[in-house]
Amino acid sequence: MTVEEKLRQMGLELPPAPAPVAAYVPCVRAGNLLFISGQIPKEKGELKYRGHVGSDLSVEEAAKAARLCALNALSQVKQELGDFTGLRRIVKVTGYVASASGFHDQPKVLDGASRFLEEVLGEKGKHARVTVGVNELPLNVAVEVEMIVEVEP
Repeated sequence: MTVEEKLRQMGLELPPAPAPVAAYVPCVRAGNLLFISGQIPKEKGELKYRGHVGSDLSVEEAAKAARLCALNALSQVKQELGDFTGLRRIVKVTGYVASASGFHDQPKVLDGASRFLEEVLGEKGKHARVTVGVNELPLNVAVEVEMIVEVEP
C-alpha cells in the first residue's frame, strides 16, 4: 500500500507542500538525508491550533496540531522526491511546543506526530526525537515540527 493510499484509508489527503513563511527553503538534501524545515499546523492555507498548550489548547488538541505538522512534513518529502519510493526511514523528529507556564507534557503533544508517522510508514516511521517547550512560536502557532529523513542515494 502506498503512503497516499494509507492516508486515504485514514481519511486524510496529502496536501500540497506548504510554502515557507520566511527566508528559508522547506527542504535541503545533503547526500542521502533530507532536512525538513519546521512545519507548522497549516491546513488548506489556514493556520490552525494557535496559542499556548496548557492554557489555550489541551494536550489532545496540540497532539492533533503535531500530527498536522507531520503531514505537512511528509508533503515536503514528496515534493523533494516526487513520490515515497525512495524514502528509507524517518531518522529524527524535533518538535517545539508553545507552552503555558507550568506545562510539562510536551512529549505527549509530540506523540501525535510520532504515532502518526509510525501508523503511515510502519517501521520506516519509527524515529529518534527531541521535544522542546518554548515560550512563543512563529505566527502564534502551538506546535512546530522538523524532521531528518533518510532516502535512497
